[in-house]
Amino acid sequence: MSTSAQLRAALVDSLTGDDRITDPAWEDAARTVPRELFAGSFLVPVPGSNPTAYRPVHRDEPGWLERVYTNETLITQLDGRTRPEDVPVGTTTGTPSSSSTLPSLVLRMWHQLGAEPGHRVLEIGTGTGYSTALGAHRLGDANLTSIEYDPEVGEAAATAIKAAGYSPRLVIGDGLLGDPDSGAYDRLIATCSVRYVPPPWLHQVKPGGRILVTLSGWSFGFGLALLDVTAPGEATGRFLPGYTSFMIARPHDHPPRQSLFLLPGDERPTRIDPEIIGTWTGSWVAQLAAPSAERMGAGGHQILSDVATGSQARTTPNPKGGWTVIQRGPLRLWDQVESAVEAWQQAGEPHQDGFGITVSGAGQRVWIGHEDGPGWNLPI
Repeated sequence: MSTSAQLRAALVDSLTGDDRITDPAWEDAARTVPRELFAGSFLVPVPGSNPTAYRPVHRDEPGWLERVYTNETLITQLDGRTRPEDVPVGTTTGTPSSSSTLPSLVLRMWHQLGAEPGHRVLEIGTGTGYSTALGAHRLGDANLTSIEYDPEVGEAAATAIKAAGYSPRLVIGDGLLGDPDSGAYDRLIATCSVRYVPPPWLHQVKPGGRILVTLSGWSFGFGLALLDVTAPGEATGRFLPGYTSFMIARPHDHPPRQSLFLLPGDERPTRIDPEIIGTWTGSWVAQLAAPSAERMGAGGHQILSDVATGSQARTTPNPKGGWTVIQRGPLRLWDQVESAVEAWQQAGEPHQDGFGITVSGAGQRVWIGHEDGPGWNLPI
């Protein structure tokens, strides 16, 4: 057995708990597809750096292959342009824009999608092509179409997929528009996050089919949803357990940031501890309540800045105890967030798997518990 095959086997054997592969066919895919064809050189964060700096790890470095077969995400591009090859030595900064997602998450999502041989599957976000190759191995080339937004990323993925021995249909284009040739799919899986479920997906996945997608936003809250398409343009679903995050689809990303100046405004005591919106599900709830805002800060010191209106909210310690919020602008961002967090707390502070989503021609609504529970409309 080659070193690569030994490392693949060891990686698969190391997966336990929710990450354990329970389908022998997906286990065979994981043991067969060589991840090193898709990783190439990659970037790793420098511990303790602020802002986060990244250093390249190149193929000729000792330990490169072993690093490829760790259960971690390998960053392959920053800011939509910087590749590891562009940083021959030293470090660089930027925002990750493409990666090879950690193998356990890729395999878990294929499991959650419930795709079987004979299903036609549309993958949004080819990325490095590793997930695509796993899908082609399990489902067959003819049943899989994968769309990549970035032409350079898509070209590299196509080369790697071919080298691995697979030939699914690959498309360069805006995956949020779905398959440019249309078609009726049984399943759709997205390896990017979106602010709302793109309507074309709801018409290209057949009634009875499923969509697996991460909902996110400009405050970096995340929830992985599995939706059942009930009719053209309509679906309902639940959010899944765990902690899943993906880079946001580029057409759904926020506009370029302007300089932020913290200005005076109306002050009052907060009714909630600001630290709660720094937690995983608390940040998700805050984002649902203020979908066009970015969240910054840490601990109790939280800042919300609305991209659309310039409205602001920030929290500061109150000398008499507790926290004060300062708000200005046409949107009272903290009022919105505070009310949402209180509704979530009254429901028992469930994790995302306590939330559901309903999509129809009237809009897209995320709710807690059941469809008649507290809820918020997504920003379509």
